[in-house]
Amino acid sequence: MLIRPVRMCLFLYIRFMKALVITPKDNDEFKFVTDLLKKLGVGSSPLTQDELEDIGMSKLMRGIDKSKKVTRAEIMKKLSA
Repeated sequence: MLIRPVRMCLFLYIRFMKALVITPKDNDEFKFVTDLLKKLGVGSSPLTQDELEDIGMSKLMRGIDKSKKVTRAEIMKKLSA
């Protein structure tokens, strides 16, 4: 059985709706950072690798060129290829 390690990240809520993503190198560093944030009164929420990938995909999608138009036929042709 293959066991895939779960990589956790911290998603920190900062003022004015900005966020910071921190990727600790190991569980000890993860615990240290979360404990430090609790002491500082900064809210945090752990993210799984899938959630982190979703954020990255969302960021990429926001940066695409939306001015180009394609027909439904062209899309269906690409999907069937």
